[in-house]
Amino acid sequence: MAYRKLNRNTGNRRAMLRSIVTSLIKNGRIQTTEPKAKELNRIAEKMITLGKRGDLHSRRLALSYLMDEDVVTQLFNTIAPKYADRQGGYTRIMKLGFRRGDSASMVIVELV
Repeated sequence: MAYRKLNRNTGNRRAMLRSIVTSLIKNGRIQTTEPKAKELNRIAEKMITLGKRGDLHSRRLALSYLMDEDVVTQLFNTIAPKYADRQGGYTRIMKLGFRRGDSASMVIVELV
């Protein structure tokens, strides 16, 4: 499955996605554009799956991607146990409408 370039070069895109995933896990809900949300969805699902595994290697992989150590602790201690019996589908995307300035499709991404 191909990824979206989101009109950015590799370093900027990677930094933006890392930041947005960290914000989602920290706050539980964020507002963004639809293409960013679809990319975010893939990565957030993988991070929660790492949290469900719960071993040291998974924690280190999550630490290498997420930007805040407190967020990783929150992921492994509070978020992942909630999804212990769930087989994927940890995030929800709800459409809001179009942004006023450039008519971009806006969505809310939240943890289920």
